[in-house]
This record gives sequence, C-alpha cells and structure tokens, in this order.
Amino acid sequence: MGNKPPPELYYEILHVSRDASPQGVRAAYRSLARQWHPDKHPPASRPEAEARFKAITEAYEALLDQQENSRAVLAAARDGGTGTRPPAAKDRGGGENVVATSVARAPRSERPGPGVVAPRTPAREAEPARKKVYSACSSVGGGGRRAFAEFSSYVVRKAPPLERKVECTLEELCGGCRKEVRYTRDVVTKNGLITKKEVTQTIRVRPGMRKGSTVTLEGAGDERPGCLAGDAVFVVSERKHKRFKRLGDDLVLRTRVPLVSALTGWQLSFRLLCGDKFRCAFRDEVICPGYVKVIKGGGMPVAGGEKGARGDLMVKFEVVFPENLTDEQRKGLAEILRGCA
Repeated sequence: MGNKPPPELYYEILHVSRDASPQGVRAAYRSLARQWHPDKHPPASRPEAEARFKAITEAYEALLDQQENSRAVLAAARDGGTGTRPPAAKDRGGGENVVATSVARAPRSERPGPGVVAPRTPAREAEPARKKVYSACSSVGGGGRRAFAEFSSYVVRKAPPLERKVECTLEELCGGCRKEVRYTRDVVTKNGLITKKEVTQTIRVRPGMRKGSTVTLEGAGDERPGCLAGDAVFVVSERKHKRFKRLGDDLVLRTRVPLVSALTGWQLSFRLLCGDKFRCAFRDEVICPGYVKVIKGGGMPVAGGEKGARGDLMVKFEVVFPENLTDEQRKGLAEILRGCA
C-alpha cells in the first residue's frame, strides 16, 4: 500500500476534531465533497479540485474504517474476546439479505457513499454498480497514496503572488472607482519556456479603502511550469492631497486665519472630497490658537461599515499673528482688550 499518511492528516483534510462522531465525519465529507467536486470548478482550477476531491474521499473512508475498527475492538472486549458476530439480517421471506451482508463486508472504497441506498440485487450483479459510483475515486487507494501526493502538490505548488501598487487620489478613495492597471507577468509557452507578457486588468477600488488595502485577482499573476498560476495582488496607496490629510476614516483640514478675523468673525468656504461645497461661519465665537471645528460625517466612507457611515472632518485653525505693531496700534489694542481678560 506504500507509505500511509498519518491519521492527523485525515482529520486536517476533513476539518474535524479527533473525537468527531461518525455523523460529524459524514457531514464534513458531504460539505467538502460538494465544495470541491470537479464538475463545479472551471478548467483553470479543476486539477486542484480533482486532487482535493480524491484526498477528501480517502480521508473520509479511512476515518470511518478506523472508527468501525475501534467499535469492533470494544465490542469484542465486552463479549469477553469471543469475537462472535451478530446473525445475518433476514428478509421478509425468511432468507438472508445477501445484498446488505455483502455490502457490509465489502471494502470501504467499494461501499455506497453517504445517503446512497444499496440496490436490492445479488452481490455479483451489484459489483459493477459500486465500481461505477466510485469510478472517479478509483485511484485513491490503489498502489499507494497518489491522491494525497496530488493534493499536497496542488496546495503547495502555486506560483508566488505578483504584487503591484495602485496609486489613488483621496477623491477616488472617497467615491470609489475602477482603474485600469498595466503590468508585466511571466507566462509559460507551449515549449515550457517563460516569457514576459504585458497585460491590462481593471480593478475595482471600493469607497473608503485605506492605504495598504489589497485587491486580488486570482490566477492573474506569474506562471511557472507545473504550477498553478499565481495571483495578482494590487496594493492601494494614497496620493498626497494638497488640502486634506487622512487619519483612518477621518479627514483633517488645516487653515490659516488672520488674528483680526479670529477676533471679529470669519467665514470659511471649501469643497469636500465628494464635490459638495461647505461653508463655516464664525460670527459669535472667537477662534483661539489650536481651535478645532469637528464636522460630523464630513470624512471618508467607512469601508465595510453600515451604508452611509462616514468619518468626521476636523478643521484645525492656525491663527496668524502680526509680526510688527506700531506704538499707536499697541496702545489701541491695550485699551480695547483691557476689559476682555
């Protein structure tokens, strides 16, 4: 039978714990078998799906055999080690149910899968049918562990991802956009040689994506002989904005205001990243150095958050003081501000 894989690998492939019940093993097998059935995959990923499907089937059969053997040992211990077997099931006519007995004694790889009802025909006539049911997995257990070898090779043997930066403006990250990206990838020719090919891909940048976020195109990266094509990973970077600075989902806007306007009243007008015009008037309040005006919902969209959720816009004021004052100006300011302390 060749080198037998360790039992831990069976549990790992089926994603079940070591104390899983037969029902849990069957449920895990059904779920994974539906997910990795080769007919449900496109040609590009079908070889990997076939390898995984074979390995999943072998792990399922091996675990059920292991659990049945454990139950048989426990039953023999309870019976005092006599090794007696229960009588064969009887059919309605009083004879033995040959089909049920033969299926129960048949090797695991030839038994019907979970949920498959055994046909009520003699064992010899049922033999071709059982082989047909597992024809897709007939190479799983024969002459070694080829399924696990293929499974491991397809899991490991994938070309490394190809990374490229995609520079976006804050306006593009605020509203979302589609960007065409041109890059060069390695491709394998029919002769097995590697050559360079320039390709163009369109990627979608979702509103609110941050610097360092990635957009992955599966199989659009480099190719290597005998490997699955790698992925193309596009890393978002932010272009520096002339007015706004981003802090997470919030935006910061710094503005300078003359001292006289900070004391007597001022009006600030600017456009948000979405294009809307915003006005902020200060008539009844004094703008002190370091004053921050918080505009709720004026920041970036929250990627992955609730619909319409946005960060805040923080307007930070820098009061510009005059560099020189005349004696008359100093005297006038002293008289005006004497009662404001």
